Amino acid sequence: MGLASFMIFIIALVIIMFNSKKDALVDNDYYEKGINYDKEYQLKEQTKADHAKPLISTGPEVIVMAFTAKAIGTVHFMRTADKSMDQVLPFESNAEHQVVIPSGILKKGSWRLIIDWRSLDKKYLYEQEINIR
Repeated sequence: MGLASFMIFIIALVIIMFNSKKDALVDNDYYEKGINYDKEYQLKEQTKADHAKPLISTGPEVIVMAFTAKAIGTVHFMRTADKSMDQVLPFESNAEHQVVIPSGILKKGSWRLIIDWRSLDKKYLYEQEINIR
């Protein structure tokens, strides 16, 4: 009786394991990201060397990104809790070198902001965690 219940327990665990969701911490395209790591690292270092880090402020209605010079690029909003909520938006800064994005397009919570832009004929990359309230 004990052996039979133990076997049923093990079989149930195996069935649950195979029917569970994929691990959210594992990237499907980890190989491509590994190959491009050097490029991303160089772009991040270029941002530091040129002191081109954008100032990001989040308010109840807008997200403002202020750059040191005119900037054209894309901003990736990545939701760590749910990959299906990720968004990519192209942008071009205004005369004050700012980009204003309405925060209403994003749900409240924690987001990873990845900004990839070109300014003064140089490419830059910057990442920051933001919280939408």
